[in-house]
Amino acid sequence: MARGSGGLVDSRRTEGFLYLAGFGASIPLSNWMIGHVGVVCSDTGPCLLPVGPGLLAPSGVLVVGLAFVLRDLVQRRLGKGWTLAAIALGALLSGVLAPSALVVASSAAFAVSELADFAVYTPLQRRGLVLAVLASSAVGLVVDSVLFLKLAFGGLDFLAGQVVGKAWMVLLSLPLVSWLRRRDERLGFEPA
Repeated sequence: MARGSGGLVDSRRTEGFLYLAGFGASIPLSNWMIGHVGVVCSDTGPCLLPVGPGLLAPSGVLVVGLAFVLRDLVQRRLGKGWTLAAIALGALLSGVLAPSALVVASSAAFAVSELADFAVYTPLQRRGLVLAVLASSAVGLVVDSVLFLKLAFGGLDFLAGQVVGKAWMVLLSLPLVSWLRRRDERLGFEPA
């Protein structure tokens, strides 16, 4: 699989833009799911899905968990500048798409949690991709859940379901992240 270094760079950037598109798409998808996908949907609240024994969570949390992983992969392929721009635009988009009562909670939780993910991922990424994704996503999803619930509802009544739902998606993505790390080594891809 010999390719010139230009081909490797182009392939890495193309992959990075695909992760960026997925990260961007996760924002409207999570907002749409909250109102349309669940085993329980009410006219006044989010649609809920079971995420563990006796735990329900708004369905959008599944996509939010995946967004943390995609953010890490954007940074791995495109670098810090693209990642910080994606976080800023994501926070804006999150505020635009959120119901009016949740604009501040949605935007603030998105921005702060993604920056927390960034702060943990950045120093760990060269030590190990899987560890960096797991640790940064764990921090990001807890920050996102706590901040959103406190700002939106003034309490943490649904914290366990939020955290577990997001964590499931992170854990389910780790085999793919591990495969990407091995493929990167084989192809000679270095983090951006």
